[in-house]
Amino acid sequence: MLGSIKTLISNLVEDAKPRSPAKGYNSWLATAALLTRVATVHNEMSEDRRKKLYAVLKSAFALDDHTTAQMIEESTAVDREAIDLYHYTRQLNEVFDEEGRRHTVQMMWEVVYADGNANEFEANIIWRAADLLGVSSRQRVELRQKVATDNTAQVCAAAGQPQSPALAMTIGG
Repeated sequence: MLGSIKTLISNLVEDAKPRSPAKGYNSWLATAALLTRVATVHNEMSEDRRKKLYAVLKSAFALDDHTTAQMIEESTAVDREAIDLYHYTRQLNEVFDEEGRRHTVQMMWEVVYADGNANEFEANIIWRAADLLGVSSRQRVELRQKVATDNTAQVCAAAGQPQSPALAMTIGG
């Protein structure tokens, strides 16, 4: 009897834990703040990055327009108060599985590459965040290359030009 109660309680506790990046407002806000941090590392957020941040958050967490806008506003305020990346990554490590943490790093690259370039400061923040999230250097570089290649393809398609492999490699770093 006691064993059955322990099993029931254990199952209830396990069912209550978020298993994907799309659960829990606090984890969403921590993700948004991390993305805001990388988007504004050395200046104000560009309009392209703001649009990408909006699109990435809305899509990743299946949010409506109002909630997405509110989350970006809150994440900006949270980011101003934060002193390090550990605050965000600790929260995300508690709720995200390995795939969720990799997806977070990919979203960071997507926001950075929204305006076509990533500088060494942005790459450094993503490297540090990925390390704190337990995403390996190999995975981080693969995600960067994937996002850079996808971004190059989108830019070329929008301009009506074929994609140059050399350009993709240059942008992909």
